[in-house]
Amino acid sequence: MIQVSVCGPRDCTSEDESNAHEIGRLLAERGAVVICGGYTGVMAAVAAGARSAGGTVVGILSRADREYANPDLSIVIPTGIGEARNSVIVNSGDAVIVIGGSWGTLSELALAMRGGRAPVVQLGGWRLLDHDGRPVAGIRHASSPEDALAVTGLWPDR
Repeated sequence: MIQVSVCGPRDCTSEDESNAHEIGRLLAERGAVVICGGYTGVMAAVAAGARSAGGTVVGILSRADREYANPDLSIVIPTGIGEARNSVIVNSGDAVIVIGGSWGTLSELALAMRGGRAPVVQLGGWRLLDHDGRPVAGIRHASSPEDALAVTGLWPDR
């Protein structure tokens, strides 16, 4: 079974929220398990989108309890490890889709890129530049939720 980690800020724009909801729905329609941080913002929107299409959503929580967990999660995993849970989230996916931008989201993107084992797709958010002012190589940029799934390379027949 394909697992896709979806990362994004808890305080997100309406565009990020809409994109996350659609990505969740599209992932569920493809039978993928969605893995996210389990709280508000992008995490809540991707969970709601996946659940609306009958999908499975795993929330990896920073807290040691289920308090504040999003109600659309299928499985809740309280870790008690704070922001270190970002590593668990990105390492659990066959691809990582990053929607929007925040410091926590940037840490997830960096951990996924550093791990180098799964494609990392970015939809909106911050653009990273190298020391010469060029976009950082390796991040796959998407222009829409459909494009984000396509550039993961997980569904070559679609």
